[in-house]
Amino acid sequence: MRPSISISMVLATTVVGFQSYANNIDTVNSRSLSENASAQKQSLALQISERYSDLELSLKAQISEKNLSTPVDKLSSTQPYSAFSSRVQKADLGYRKMKGINNFSDSVLEIRMADEAMIEAWKNGESPLFAFEPSGDDSNWQYIEAYDVYGQVHELDVYQMPDVPVFVVDSNGAEELKAGLMAMQAEMQKLGTTTQINSGSKNTSSNSESRSTKTQTFIGKATRSMAMSEPEPLNTTQLKKIRLAVDQEPWISGKAEIYAIVTGVDSSRLEPQIDLVEMPYLDYDKQTYYPNQTVIFWPRYRWGAADMILMEHDDGTDYKALAKLLVQAAEEILKMIPDPEVQGYAIIPQITGKIIDVIPDGVLVNDDDFVDVYYTLMQNTSYVDHPGAGGNAVASFAPLTISPTE
Repeated sequence: MRPSISISMVLATTVVGFQSYANNIDTVNSRSLSENASAQKQSLALQISERYSDLELSLKAQISEKNLSTPVDKLSSTQPYSAFSSRVQKADLGYRKMKGINNFSDSVLEIRMADEAMIEAWKNGESPLFAFEPSGDDSNWQYIEAYDVYGQVHELDVYQMPDVPVFVVDSNGAEELKAGLMAMQAEMQKLGTTTQINSGSKNTSSNSESRSTKTQTFIGKATRSMAMSEPEPLNTTQLKKIRLAVDQEPWISGKAEIYAIVTGVDSSRLEPQIDLVEMPYLDYDKQTYYPNQTVIFWPRYRWGAADMILMEHDDGTDYKALAKLLVQAAEEILKMIPDPEVQGYAIIPQITGKIIDVIPDGVLVNDDDFVDVYYTLMQNTSYVDHPGAGGNAVASFAPLTISPTE
């Protein structure tokens, strides 16, 4: 007779050991990353403020009510032989290398007007301020520093939008997140996890052809991986509708950048399956979106069950370290569960829960914020106005079977 082992005891032992690992892994490095990223933006904000008279025409040519931002490497000085452009390009390259996304993006640093309502006053001659995100967790920020055109420092409220024009030197959140997810995918694949990125679009209706192409590509991969002689219909789950209660972002952080981590167990082996989902349309809280986005491809998941963690991208993320943390947390916990086939899909929320546990205190400073989680989403099942476990998200999901083309 085999001895009986408590699943909760095994998981507790595993998590204590892994939590210690997560707390120690690159905590200093991630803090340094956040501080270095903030220092780079601070330096650029000061340089642009001091050179505003030379850069004003370039800014006014590119910034408007309809286009609030421009890449910093697109700014041009009126001074001949200015070294500003080359310094900005080097700063952008250094930032991308520091974040581990250099191979996945050509430019991410930008300058943007904090709010559309500020444009008119600025165009009419009011001098702007130049701000940057402080380092560290935004819940600990006391104020926002901003430079005027004379290089003097002003302290702005963290949550109250300023009543004067303010430019923010920051990374393009959507571009950085896209590159970051690609970096995570590459790192996870190095670790043996075949991670898929399910892309979304801000303009879903105009991208039906692109989505169809991507879906057909996935059908080909899925059917080949299942060694089928004849293509079969592909079972998926679509996110039909979603609404977030609050994203808790300071004004300087701009639009929310939401993404999802889908977790489960690989359909062909007893290994974790982790996929990433871009959600570039989810810009604001308290607004309902109807993306019709395919978020789960069921041939990839055992037992027809998966969880979905919603995250909000913030500065200070080390994408490679985050990828390692996700994979190693899932692997360690799965290995410690005796006979996973007996437990079935009940182990998936346990894996997801422990991933959530180790994220905040591990590799992230001003880390990607946990938004909400959906436990045990089942294949061929509809969910209407389904609240997440944390009560911050309400979403509708529907099964979608995609037939292969001839």
